[in-house]
Amino acid sequence: MQNFQRIRWFILLVLLQVLVLNYVHINQYATPLFYIYFILKFNSDIGRKSLMLWAFAIGLCVDIFSNTPGINAAASVLLAFCRPLLLRNQLLRGMSDIFEPGISAMGVHSFLRYTFTGVFIHVTTVNILDAFSFIHLKPLLLSIVTDTAMTLFCIMCVDTIRRKK
Repeated sequence: MQNFQRIRWFILLVLLQVLVLNYVHINQYATPLFYIYFILKFNSDIGRKSLMLWAFAIGLCVDIFSNTPGINAAASVLLAFCRPLLLRNQLLRGMSDIFEPGISAMGVHSFLRYTFTGVFIHVTTVNILDAFSFIHLKPLLLSIVTDTAMTLFCIMCVDTIRRKK
């Protein structure tokens, strides 16, 4: 049953990203990359190789439908690679080893730090690979900041709603 829910979330997030969120721009900036919620919400006991395969698959699907050659796949794999370290840095004493990261399991502040760091790594990688240059540094930094803020806002809202159910 767990795999069915995972596949359902995978399909839902890819469709949401490519059909709706890729067209959300505020002053040509601030595009939420909400599909990374899928990577951030895996249970803490998942193996790194498994997580990286799932991350590559979701990133590649977004790339295929968004016409971005490997940018999202590369950023997603990097996030999946860094995720165990990010989780370890946010673990509280007495917390069980196996849990699903979220506000209910980690608390607001720990989950916010974990999510912010993961989103920042992912968004920075996507924007740098997309720009492929540091010539226009100001728009690049503005894009990184606004994309991070929008993505973080969306993830925190959805996790808050899921926590109340």
